[in-house]
Amino acid sequence: MPNLLRLSRKTAPAGRGASARFPFDVPAIATLTTLDLRADVTFFVGENGSGKSTLLEGIACVAELETIGEHDAASDATLTAQRELAADLRLAWGRRSRQGFFLRAEDFFGYVRGQARTDARIVREQREAMGIAAPAEGPEDTLGARHVDERDAAGYLGRYDARSHGESFLDLFSERVRPGGLYLLDEPETPLSPKRQLAFLALVRKAARAGAQFIIATHSPILLACPGARIFSFDESPIAEASYDALDHVSVTRDFLNHPAKYLDDM
Repeated sequence: MPNLLRLSRKTAPAGRGASARFPFDVPAIATLTTLDLRADVTFFVGENGSGKSTLLEGIACVAELETIGEHDAASDATLTAQRELAADLRLAWGRRSRQGFFLRAEDFFGYVRGQARTDARIVREQREAMGIAAPAEGPEDTLGARHVDERDAAGYLGRYDARSHGESFLDLFSERVRPGGLYLLDEPETPLSPKRQLAFLALVRKAARAGAQFIIATHSPILLACPGARIFSFDESPIAEASYDALDHVSVTRDFLNHPAKYLDDM
């Protein structure tokens, strides 16, 4: 049984076209009542601004999962409106697991910087324990503008940058995804080539078979092809389940690949 079974609104939605502030003015959010999430892999898909990432972020705030990034969902300044939405969401759990994480693709570099700061702190503490003097601080650091670990982190970024962004991204999933966990992912295809997207999809399928649950907001026709996944279209109001072949993302991509000259001529 999946971790998360269903979400619902605590208050009656105002309805499409009602006067409201973001995110309650987004049609998919404004008409939302309940959403059945009883699947190992669920996709949120829709045009930019359709509300798929917003709802995923709201779920992340309620679920209180670890966030891969520099800030957690409870304190991230970019999620202020999503926390208001979260206050109006109710989650129904099959089993409540604290394993898992929430990741927005744009937060990945913040995660890497955090890892580099951790490396710098470990080395600093080892040097202090051995009585080795720390490197001299620069003028900016003596004024207190930057912590020593933040200053030294740059020296450890190379070990992460030595691999491509996409390879490091896949490494994160290989190392951190566990059976039974809940993983909320916003556009994870962003740093990945088509081949790497296929590799990522293989990781998702393997973890799902072992009991992990994924809810993914995406534009990728490759990821959306995951066998057995449920797909919810946010281009509908209210949000509606959709088949793979009926998605605009799939039909437009397929038509473009078959007839690129037609699209380029129209441009």
